[in-house]
Amino acid sequence: MSKNNNKKNVAEKSASKKAAILKKETKSQSPLRTLLVVAVVVAAGLIFYLSQKGVQSTAKTPSIQPEVTATEVSFPAQAFADGTAQYFQFPAANGITVRFFILRSSDGIIRAAYDACDVCWREGKGYYQDGDFMVCRNCGQRFASVKVNEIKGGCNPAPLNRTIVGDKVIIKIADIVQGSQYFDFSKRS
Repeated sequence: MSKNNNKKNVAEKSASKKAAILKKETKSQSPLRTLLVVAVVVAAGLIFYLSQKGVQSTAKTPSIQPEVTATEVSFPAQAFADGTAQYFQFPAANGITVRFFILRSSDGIIRAAYDACDVCWREGKGYYQDGDFMVCRNCGQRFASVKVNEIKGGCNPAPLNRTIVGDKVIIKIADIVQGSQYFDFSKRS
């Protein structure tokens, strides 16, 4: 009987050790699993955030507050002195948001263009600035800042009429809304 008890004790001890080892493995995996779940949630949230931001995920957020009247939008010219493209949005009809940018080119002229072109607009990606160039996010074409608002067609940023009056850059709302065609993504083919 003592042999039987001895076998039972050995089996119980073995089962106890196995349970203790498995429990330790479970405990050590728990923080790892928690960390993995947190990493996946953060990554998914970041992907969602960037997809919602779209083109403007990398655009500098404008700190410029334009003055808006019934017929025009005006910006302080000094806001573009550093040559950095500033991106803006204007809500047009039918839920379409027109995106455009303004920058002072390397020759000192303040220029404006839609954040789209005749070729790649359907992709909805627009442009980013790389030094003295605006670069298409879709095809990678580079456009010198001095050509923005000068050259039309192709993948060039579509020009947006603007005037400089005193220390203000003025864009007519009708001209902004005219660019709705570049942001009506229901017309993608």
